[in-house]
Amino acid sequence: MASRKRSFKKPQKGAETLGPVWFFGLHAVREALQNPARSANRLIATRNALRELGGNLPLEAELMEPRAISKILPEGAVHQGAGLLVEPLPEPVLEDACSPAAPDRPVLVLDQVTDPHNVGAILRTAAAFGARAIVTTRRHSPEITGTLAKTASGAVEHVPYVRVTNLAEGLTDLKDLGYQIIGLTEEGETTLSALAPFSAFGPTAIVLGAEGAGLRQKTKGICDTLVKLPTQPPIASLNVSNAAAVALYEIVRT
Repeated sequence: MASRKRSFKKPQKGAETLGPVWFFGLHAVREALQNPARSANRLIATRNALRELGGNLPLEAELMEPRAISKILPEGAVHQGAGLLVEPLPEPVLEDACSPAAPDRPVLVLDQVTDPHNVGAILRTAAAFGARAIVTTRRHSPEITGTLAKTASGAVEHVPYVRVTNLAEGLTDLKDLGYQIIGLTEEGETTLSALAPFSAFGPTAIVLGAEGAGLRQKTKGICDTLVKLPTQPPIASLNVSNAAAVALYEIVRT
């Protein structure tokens, strides 16, 4: 594949719009505590949760009853007895997060997927199947909040969450790094399994669109290949997080 010289943009100053964020739930809190790159300011926990988190914690926990923890955390937080006030991680740069390209380390690209539960579930799947990174846009995508981190079950500490200003430019950058761009859409003329084995096909970036809207036309035009999942009537499509799981499994199994 011919490669063009491009300059990969660093995140803009002040791109991190969030300050400290409360993470909650045992998995999210435990993984954040174990991540040496993550700064934490405050740990609140019940006695039972503290036992679950294990020893050698980097900061001392404030022991509280579950009701007291609920009053501190965002409304409706399912905290399992643990909350951790964390600083955002430095925003990764696409070139650093996605290279070197490898057939068994696909990248997932999200085209205006806005639901934090869906993005959290996709991050969890990405970690489970060894995806290299998630790439999305600064606008029309969720920040890494406690809800997203809880749904991701700790995966936000392991999978780079790359946010670019322009998705078209981000996809072009991925092409320059050696990725084949595969768009997942009901309009695809072939199936993902038809492209296997992916060890021979080469490094891939799978692009998934928002539920309902799907991939935007401009995004489809940049993709090298459009594929579909062979669903059966009467269900024409899957939830975007389920589609991501099926796609990643299809790639890594070959």
